[in-house]
Amino acid sequence: MENRRKIVIIGSAYPLRGGLATYNERLARAFQQNGDEVIIETFKLQYPKILFPGKTQYSSDTKPEDLNIRVTINSINPLNWIKVGFKLKKYKPDLVIIKFWIPFMAPCLGTIARITRSNKYSKIISIIDNIIPHEKRLGDRMLANYFVKSVNGFITMSKSVLGDLDTFDKNKPKLYCPHPLYDNFGEIIPKNIAKKKLHLDEKTNYILFFGFIRDYKGLDLLLKAMAEPSLNKLPVKLIVAGEFYTDSKPYFDIIKKNNLEDKVIMLNNFIPDSEVVNYFCASDIIVQPYKDATQSGVTQIAYHFNRPMIVTNVGGLTEIIPDGKVGYVVDCEPKKISEAIIKFYKKKKEQEFVKNVEIEKQKYSWDRMLESINFVFEKTKSS
Repeated sequence: MENRRKIVIIGSAYPLRGGLATYNERLARAFQQNGDEVIIETFKLQYPKILFPGKTQYSSDTKPEDLNIRVTINSINPLNWIKVGFKLKKYKPDLVIIKFWIPFMAPCLGTIARITRSNKYSKIISIIDNIIPHEKRLGDRMLANYFVKSVNGFITMSKSVLGDLDTFDKNKPKLYCPHPLYDNFGEIIPKNIAKKKLHLDEKTNYILFFGFIRDYKGLDLLLKAMAEPSLNKLPVKLIVAGEFYTDSKPYFDIIKKNNLEDKVIMLNNFIPDSEVVNYFCASDIIVQPYKDATQSGVTQIAYHFNRPMIVTNVGGLTEIIPDGKVGYVVDCEPKKISEAIIKFYKKKKEQEFVKNVEIEKQKYSWDRMLESINFVFEKTKSS
């Protein structure tokens, strides 16, 4: 852009942790590299403790010194929403970007957006992760509709969400742009070094399930796949690296019932950004056995580290994982998942898939995301 713009990103960021914070911080850097002035308005209270399923919402990493992050928003205090909204209305940013992922946030984010844009100048664009959540609750559509009406335009990161969004609004400008690479977790390191850092056996093959564990992510399917006799006898172990956001007992019951204690490594803590590189680079292939999905940041971490993937045939995953090229797309069944893992090893596909990943990932740049946002931004100015 020729003119330096004032941009505000509203959403999770440091001191909060997780994929949403990582995304917003990386997006801010992309705009800064483009010459824009960027402020991130993040939450001082994102979820009340009673609604948060994990151990902590806060990062153990150091504060990013290159970003202007203001910790201002309380998701459950309407007086706070009004205060933040009027502050942004007065600031008059050219563009406000709101990351929307769950209807619970609709009253807060929708109110801030309404007040901000009442200055008749600022344009509000939302990057929609999900407009209809994976884990549905009463009132979701009503809340999502309140948010949709508060903004000027949309970016979705999967075609399935673009279709869902059409059921709420058919007139506002909207565009599909796939999730960009998560290229902020460091450079690729040799597999043997990554295994050493994690104290893993260098002669064993490892597959990886990564990220927060929720029921819709299908870890139970992958554990049952590991119990399939034809896979169980291979020198392959599963690393489960991520914190439980659901009851862990059913998963450990599957492990115990099928005698998988020696085949599954459960590392059920939040993985700090600085350690992500070790888990991906130590693994031969990343498995996402989701029962429901739109897009996934895990996919884009895998692309960054040149890791092949096995994904299930749901939501937006198949849009960015060409079957038989960078991995496999399979049905949501343990046997199908196990067959894909066996095929990967028996046919020695890793080297071929890695080469294809290196080519395929070039589609998923942050420049493309910025171009998509700017396209919708221009459309909002003319609408």
